[in-house]
This record gives sequence, structure tokens and C-alpha cells, in this order.
Amino acid sequence: MSQILNQKRNRGNTSSIEPSNNSSNSSNSVLSGMPTTTPGTLTDELAALFECPVCFEIVLPPIMQCQVGHLVCSSCRSKLSCCPTCRGTLGNIRNLAMEKVANTLMFPCKHKSTGCRMFLGLNEKAEHEEVCEFRPYSCPCPGASCSWQGQLEKVMVHLQHAHKNITTLNGEDIVFLATDINLPGAVDWVMMQSCFGHHFMLVLEKQEKCDGHTQFFAIVQLIGSRKQAEHFAYRLELNGNRRRLTWEAMPRSSHEGVTSAILGSDCLVFDTSIAQLFADNGNLGINVTISVVC
Repeated sequence: MSQILNQKRNRGNTSSIEPSNNSSNSSNSVLSGMPTTTPGTLTDELAALFECPVCFEIVLPPIMQCQVGHLVCSSCRSKLSCCPTCRGTLGNIRNLAMEKVANTLMFPCKHKSTGCRMFLGLNEKAEHEEVCEFRPYSCPCPGASCSWQGQLEKVMVHLQHAHKNITTLNGEDIVFLATDINLPGAVDWVMMQSCFGHHFMLVLEKQEKCDGHTQFFAIVQLIGSRKQAEHFAYRLELNGNRRRLTWEAMPRSSHEGVTSAILGSDCLVFDTSIAQLFADNGNLGINVTISVVC
């Protein structure tokens, strides 16, 4: 039997459940023999030479150095008055030789400490790190001002401590009851669903456009990576008065968040008139079913 939840949340306030408004040839010949997918000791040792002594990130071009040759990344350079290694004078000296070497190396992803094993060239490194599955997770609450970030296993702990009013129901088939959908302004309704050993966040968001037109957006995100999300599907269904409106999709990863999906209408979207067809005294029930994709 389905479980029923009545859960409302202020946009921007997760502590309340009340809705409101709201180029050397000799160098190349040596380096060209190094593997590109599983770099050996030589690559690891060379990559270590590019570590910034201040932020410990990889020093990428433009590579700056002090007068005796100690490297520092360009970001940290702007904040320093002397070399952090030898305390000598820092000018605006670029190490062109090291920049040339950098273009031949494979560097570890900056999320190596949390599990990423990728080594990438300079052209791919930044792009990969933006979507790396091992990058920190942000708080998944929509519309919230929470700036928390951490590892995947800490997300639910954070929600349970910082956003206690978000209720979790167990089961693959539940009913999400959003109350007072006729309230004016922007409102979020949020709940958690736990099944198949994972946690899913269900979001119903109400937005008022500049022209006064109001739309509702309903979506599910998995508290996990995109690879994990690919193993599941969700179905949202509105039922009532001999009518049915259904949306089926793969859940969003909490790495992706729901904002881009809502902006692109890649979710269940309906306006006020549709909402009223299915609502009962201003309350809207949404059947939510999570299934495993073989």
C-alpha cells in the first residue's frame, strides 16, 4: 500500500515546512613513450613537480616562478609578496620550459584524493573536473541558501541534521501530498523517498512568471552519481476525476541538481488549470514510483 506524505517547504528556508512568498625535440622524444591511460612512475614524479606549495593544486600555464626557479600557480601568485619556498623576490617571470613540459604530461584529476583515477592532458583536465563523479556534492535542497558541500556518504547526514523538516518515507510506491497549492508566490514542496538501498529527493516547485502565469514543476533526483541514477527510473502520476497525467524519466543525479532540468522543462510540467483538475480542496497528490532498470 502506498504511503502518504504531506510536506511543504519555504523556498530558501529549509528549516520550516510552512510555504511563503517569496617545444624541445629531445624532451618530446623522451615523453612520447609514456602511456596515456595508465601513467607510470616517471609521469607521477614529473606531475609532482607541478604542485603549488601554497594551495597544493597542480600549477598550470601560465606557470610563474621566483628568481631562483620555484614554481607557484598564477592564482596564488596574485596573493603573494614573496616566494613561499625560499622567501625570495617574486617577479612576473614565466617558466616557458615547464609550460612546454606541462603540455606533454598527463595530470591526475584534482579529485584524486576522493577516488578519481583519471589522468588527463591540459586540454581535458578542467572539463573533466567539472563533471567528475568524485567531485564534492552540494546540498540538494532546491531554492535553499545552504552552501554545504561534502562527500556522498555525508549528504543524508547533512540533511538529517540541517534540514530536519524534510521527511523520509520508505517504499518504492508512495503518494506525495502537496498542500495549499493555491498560495501565491514561489513555493517548494520537498520530501525524501528511500528504496532499493538509495535515497531519492522529490521536488514540486511552483513558479510565477513575469506575466502572471503560474507553472508547477515536479521532478525526482537521486542522492548519488549519474552512473547510479542510470540504474533507476521514476514515474510521477496525477490521478482524479477520471483523468490521468503521467511523466516517466531517469532521476537526476544530485551532482546535476534539478535547476537545469526545471529551466529546460525536462520534468513533469503543468499549469494552474491542470493542477485544479487534480487537486482536492487545494491539496495535490502525486503518485511516485521508483523502479530498477535492468
